[in-house]
Amino acid sequence: MSKLTDLPKRILIGRALRSDRLGETLLPKRIALPVFASDPLSSVAYAPGEVLLVLSVAGASAYHYSPWITLAIVALMVTVVASYRQTVHAYPGGGGAYEVATTNLGQKAGLSVASALLVDYVLTVAVSVASGVENLGSALPFAVQHKVLFSLVVIGLLALMNLRGVKESGTLFAIPTYAFVGGVIVMVLWGGFRGIVMGDVMRAPTADYQIKAEHAGLAGIALIFLLLRAFSSGCAALTGVEAISNGVPAFRKPKSKNAAATLSLMGVLAIVMFVGIMILAMTTKVRMAENPATDLLINGKPAGDGYTQNPVIAQVAEAVFGGGSFPFIFLAAATALVLFLAANTAYNGFPVLGSILAQDRYLPRQLHTRGDRLAFSNGIVLLALLAGALVYAFGADSTKLIQLYIVGVFVSFTFSQGGMVKHWNRHLAAETDPAARRRMHRARAINAFGMVFSALVLVVVLLTKFTHGAYVAVIGMVAWYAVMTSIRRHYDRVSEEIAAEEEGVGDETVRPSRVHSIVLVSKIHKPTLRALSYAKLMRSSGTLEALSVNVDTAETKLLQDEWERRGIDVPLKILDSPYREVTRPVIDYVKGLRKESPRDAVSVYIPEYVVGHWYEHLLHNQSALRLKGRLLFTPGVMVTSVPWQLDSSEAARKRARKRAEWSAPGAVRRGPVTPPKKEKAAKK
Repeated sequence: MSKLTDLPKRILIGRALRSDRLGETLLPKRIALPVFASDPLSSVAYAPGEVLLVLSVAGASAYHYSPWITLAIVALMVTVVASYRQTVHAYPGGGGAYEVATTNLGQKAGLSVASALLVDYVLTVAVSVASGVENLGSALPFAVQHKVLFSLVVIGLLALMNLRGVKESGTLFAIPTYAFVGGVIVMVLWGGFRGIVMGDVMRAPTADYQIKAEHAGLAGIALIFLLLRAFSSGCAALTGVEAISNGVPAFRKPKSKNAAATLSLMGVLAIVMFVGIMILAMTTKVRMAENPATDLLINGKPAGDGYTQNPVIAQVAEAVFGGGSFPFIFLAAATALVLFLAANTAYNGFPVLGSILAQDRYLPRQLHTRGDRLAFSNGIVLLALLAGALVYAFGADSTKLIQLYIVGVFVSFTFSQGGMVKHWNRHLAAETDPAARRRMHRARAINAFGMVFSALVLVVVLLTKFTHGAYVAVIGMVAWYAVMTSIRRHYDRVSEEIAAEEEGVGDETVRPSRVHSIVLVSKIHKPTLRALSYAKLMRSSGTLEALSVNVDTAETKLLQDEWERRGIDVPLKILDSPYREVTRPVIDYVKGLRKESPRDAVSVYIPEYVVGHWYEHLLHNQSALRLKGRLLFTPGVMVTSVPWQLDSSEAARKRARKRAEWSAPGAVRRGPVTPPKKEKAAKK
């Protein structure tokens, strides 16, 4: 039966990979670029349009400010890329901004960054997919007419591809990413050649349209505010830059060097494409409007509700290559595809960050372990569900979704660079070598400039986008922060409650009555010690051993060292699990014992938590439930749950007793029972 249910999973995501094959999934630079940089590379497809859309509020005359806005965005991009190069060298273990902020600025700063990044990753998927569907609509109108359905299908397919593994999904995504980059560069070069060398006059399909200015003749503070808002919208081109610093462990050795080189290449390509598209948009006189149905005038009349406004890159491609030409269709298809695949940056960043947070006990432990294909499967599925819900809630409208964007990006940028400044200050205090100090001073100056620049942009973004939807992102960050701190408090409370005293197995607080066999062990704490004591006291004949499954070598080594240090007089057996499974190795081992001695019975003791709240069930006992479900159907095997009541279970017990009193026969007719005065006095 298990093989039948396992078959669809294997067809969809492939065969499980052994843990010792993790090195084979590490990425060379040519694959790492599309895996980690598809988001910032693809954002040049919609970032120019966001600048023009905002400027259109003041009419087409405001477009002449776009070169200055472009230069400001390029300066910011250079600063951020240079700053993150310092990060990947200083913190090669991954975690990026979260690791930097936590180490140098404290847990609250780290959690603030993590909350911002988690929100940003979800928005990356939603915005990229919605924008991709809209770009696809320039060639396939049916997609735009059903864009919510199309978007949800694409999110599901991306999740499925990532469940197959990072390297495999990266190989699939490399071709369309490079096709898009090559197509844009060819368009920029050919457009420049036509305009400068051949002297051709290239005109976008909207070149003859007029824009009805909502606020004509803006000046002073109003104009400055508009330009700042256009700048903040164009900063969408920087989304995803931090993903490489989060994913340094996924690179081949030398990891930091390869990650820094990939980061630099990404920055150069993004700048060239962004500047090229903006120049061609101005040259071909592209016209965009925030409300095209009313504000875009065709022959002096509003375009109407039936008008579909094509993205800037599609209009530029039509002007340069000609509508319906092969290069135009090729670039339109590559743009739509790479925007879909841009979400892959989040599908790699979110699960890795989720795993780190789970290891630090800020998210459920299920997010920490790798799945069958050595990807963080639970994180991938969670991201797909959250992004799908967001797309559905906002109707897959990229214009609405993008207003939520950017805030999280610059929160992480600012904290990360501030943390790096403190990092260099700490190292400079201990460094005496003059050459090393010069390098550190230079790195600190880069990070300090990046911190100030990012902080200013964050203020601008909050001021200009807050009422346009950015408040939703801020609420999302606060919600993530609250959830993570609550989970950490819960895990800390449980760890403190079940911590084993130094007296060892014989301590009276963990000694129950009597029995024999196999005691399943994950770590040494009070529930484990109680299960060991119970098994020892109940054993009348046969053997007794503790059994643990090695899914993390470092944690297993710590368990063995503590076992020996405590001098526990029960042999500890470690089962290797190359595929990081817990259930199957235990089942196979128990079946092996039964096969060796068919007339013997096997008794398995499983330590379990007794919890009092529904949400605590999501955080505990998942492995125990799976094991019991399998062991109960194995002949000759008895399963004993050894409960450890957490403090919260007392509240549940009182609730259950109260419900039992109220639901007793005749309770409704009798009404509440008042205890006698003597009983009340006794209770006092």
